[in-house]
Amino acid sequence: MKVVIIGGDAAGMSAAMEMVRSEVDVNITVLEKGDIYSYGQCGLPYVIDGTIADTDELIAKSVEAFREKGIDARTRHEVTYVDIDEQLVEGTDGHTGEPFSIPYDKLIIASGASPTMPRWNNKQLDGIHTIKTIPQMEALLHDLEGKEHVTVIGAGYIALEAAETLVSRGLQVRIIQRGAQLMSTIDAELAEHILAEAQKQGVEVLLNTNTLGFIGTSHVEAVETENGTYETDVVIVATGVRPNTQFIEHTHMHTLANGAIIVNGQMETNVSNIYAAGDCAAHYLRHINRYAYIPLGTTANKQGRIAGKNIVGELLDFKGILGTSVLKFFDVTIGQTGMNNSSVDEVNADVRVIRYTANNHASYYPNVQPMHLCMFVHARTQQLLGLQIVGGDGVDKRIDVFATAMTANMSLKDLSDLDLSYAPPYNGVWDPLQQMANRFSL
Repeated sequence: MKVVIIGGDAAGMSAAMEMVRSEVDVNITVLEKGDIYSYGQCGLPYVIDGTIADTDELIAKSVEAFREKGIDARTRHEVTYVDIDEQLVEGTDGHTGEPFSIPYDKLIIASGASPTMPRWNNKQLDGIHTIKTIPQMEALLHDLEGKEHVTVIGAGYIALEAAETLVSRGLQVRIIQRGAQLMSTIDAELAEHILAEAQKQGVEVLLNTNTLGFIGTSHVEAVETENGTYETDVVIVATGVRPNTQFIEHTHMHTLANGAIIVNGQMETNVSNIYAAGDCAAHYLRHINRYAYIPLGTTANKQGRIAGKNIVGELLDFKGILGTSVLKFFDVTIGQTGMNNSSVDEVNADVRVIRYTANNHASYYPNVQPMHLCMFVHARTQQLLGLQIVGGDGVDKRIDVFATAMTANMSLKDLSDLDLSYAPPYNGVWDPLQQMANRFSL
């Protein structure tokens, strides 16, 4: 069986290795647009301040290591067209400049996503960066040498992580966000604590500020907005990502509006013999029964594994995601899983929103920290629908407990019955989740 994989990172190589480990005779060809396979994109911001010493440390497995497994792992092979009738993948070999055409019996699209760059004036100036790949990070590190001030446009995960590590490097940092808060997916009241942390750490934050473009001759010198012009030495654009699926736009493959490919539980598209996984695919939200686009490394690896398993006949179903995530931002941790305010509006659900503040461990133990929680439950059944937390130590634990409880279809009242660990440095006798259950369950 001839299997072609478009994309050599998390989803693609998870699929490839599952097929290699099987007893099925599979001929695997991987077409990667860049030079680097299988690296930890989520670790990129931590190279800025030296927390991770070198980008090489992010590479999980080299191209050569995959080739030693019998995989035809190609670099600089950019796919530009998929002929779904003839089952051919076509594109350009960047090494030679020559076109290629490769037949497949099964195709896995794991082409990932690319950072968005709005149609701003002078966006081609030097000194304007995105940081999705290792080469992009290397270019940023080179440009930061001798600089004093960096402007980050955006206020999501990458933007906040970059802001923190830039400050840690000793640079002055400004965040420009067109919306009314940092982290648009977080409850507005909780987002106030994120803003307070940014300001405490010396980050200049401009909210409700729409970027128009950039000023400079060859290198960026300032950011132009509707509210004024702001001088800077370097710009990082972190306004989101878009699936790399342009090469299937001519087909009748089902996608979301942004191009993310819709798949079933076996990672199959609606086109025969074609699968999709990772940041180029749509993600089924199991708690609200609909597809969305929430690109996460954990999801990419799971979807890739399931695609590979299904191709070799080991049938598995992808049950969907809750969108569980966690982020370190200076001295606070931001975690979320399941429903948020936006999805409540989208599904028009009968949802009860509960806000609560608790201590992260026993109040008499040193260094106690507040934990601000926003919980979403069904107003009638009290089924758990979502949780967001901004706080110090222990946010990750509570988010993971809640995600597990959601997966088990538990209710708010059920949280009280969980046998959770307790010792003064880690918790109170009643966990914050159980405090909420005891106080707010009907």
